[in-house]
Amino acid sequence: MNNSQWWKRAVIYEIAAVSFQDSNGDGKGDLPGLKRRIEYIRWLGVDTVWLTPIFRSPFLDLGYDIVDFCSVDPTFGTLDDFDQILTELHNNNIHLILDFVPNHTSDRHAWFGESRSSRSNPRHDWYIWADPAPNGGPPNNWLSRFGGSAWEWDEGRRQYYYHSFLVQQPDLNWRCAEVRAAMFDVMRFWLRRGVDGFRVDASAVLIKDDLLRDNPKNQRGGKNTPPPERLKPVFTDDRPETMDSIENIRAVIDEFGDRVLAGEVQGEITRIGHFYGNDRPRFHLPLNFALIDSEWDALSLQAMIDAYLNAIPQGAWPDWIIGGHDKKRIASQIGQPQARILAMLFLTLKGTPFFFAGDEIGMEQVAIPDERVRDPFEKLVGGYGLNRDPERSPMPWDHSSNGGFSSGEPWLPMGDIAVRNVEMLKADERSLLWLYRRLIGLRHQETILSEGAYEPLRSRNDVLAYKRVQGQDEMLVLLNLAHEPRQWEWQGNGTLLLSTHLDRDEQPLEGPTLLRSDEGLIIRLAQ
Repeated sequence: MNNSQWWKRAVIYEIAAVSFQDSNGDGKGDLPGLKRRIEYIRWLGVDTVWLTPIFRSPFLDLGYDIVDFCSVDPTFGTLDDFDQILTELHNNNIHLILDFVPNHTSDRHAWFGESRSSRSNPRHDWYIWADPAPNGGPPNNWLSRFGGSAWEWDEGRRQYYYHSFLVQQPDLNWRCAEVRAAMFDVMRFWLRRGVDGFRVDASAVLIKDDLLRDNPKNQRGGKNTPPPERLKPVFTDDRPETMDSIENIRAVIDEFGDRVLAGEVQGEITRIGHFYGNDRPRFHLPLNFALIDSEWDALSLQAMIDAYLNAIPQGAWPDWIIGGHDKKRIASQIGQPQARILAMLFLTLKGTPFFFAGDEIGMEQVAIPDERVRDPFEKLVGGYGLNRDPERSPMPWDHSSNGGFSSGEPWLPMGDIAVRNVEMLKADERSLLWLYRRLIGLRHQETILSEGAYEPLRSRNDVLAYKRVQGQDEMLVLLNLAHEPRQWEWQGNGTLLLSTHLDRDEQPLEGPTLLRSDEGLIIRLAQ
């Protein structure tokens, strides 16, 4: 790998700034708070930070409703604060990527104010406008992901505008050349400032059907299907023209060199290869959530890994995600003992690993009382387990008041900070936090784990097994998915580099091997 492919070797750490560290007591994380925690990020060993939106916003949807793409919201600090963080991260050899939100703006954005003011305004077609249906209602049956019709009537223009998400998040019209040019300039603003790339939000919905054809019913839906999913988004998601837009976004990234473009994608795992591109490149890293969505057993995991690696084009680079601001905390799904197995799995597979701040300490879903709900998804489409607040709870740094996150009331409840916090786990060198640190360090130290080939082995008896191979060097990874001991039959010998229990390493090993309950091993095989 050359230096322009740094993202292949990277370990990427997603931070929701509002939940990371508050510096001024308002209960919301901010950039000065983040700056205080750069030493922790450096200690942990990650080399890339992905920061959720910090731009000017009413913050109705975690900052993804943006009023000004080229400024920092005062809640988070100033542009100077951002520059200081970027400089300090770079001085510590840590890259920074930002969220790029091309699909929509806030309805308070100046562009939308102009667009809705008149059909003759120069920006009249910067958003998706349509006349009423013959009965005076919405133009078609398209639904918002946050419930109800995706069309909102605007009395001034006597037309409807389209919103994939909140009513307050009108969709930009990516068929308009001026919109594309304006959004490319947004990217250049931050790239010239020195950011190392972007994660593109809602990339699969940039273009909608120009005939406004109705979406068909979801025949697989039932009474427990959330209302927004009762139609199949055939004419609103993943349209062929969207790929042209992604290719143009990639072209802007390529103007700057050694930057990375990751993208939120949708659909079945078999579709993910589509987002890498062919003759014209698209994303370096279409984000892969298969680990989060897989059933948690050895046979299901082996099948999922195989299906994913077969779905991406030859020569494309894989990636693995285990958490995020829209995904339920996986430790709540698989339990704390298996959270260690997950750590070893995603940090030893071939591909770029992503995790969400708090995953390294085994953060679980936090119970959110009805009166504290902030997520518009839950407020508008409640009752289907869609609330994203439980995974967005602030980071517990210690066992002091409010977990060391804030001197004021945190914007979301924090759960039982005495059970799990950074300070407590950092003091225990056999904790999950130390396992993350050891695995990340091993990954950086041993190029076989970032650059070597992946060779699957047949999983048996609840043990997921595979090798990483680079030249004559081979490493064997054994992961016990059971809560009781399992034997792995193999011939040969090697050196145990790391156990998920963190109580034995650098020991000679000879097959067959007994794995304790919930134990994973990394073994360097003798040549």
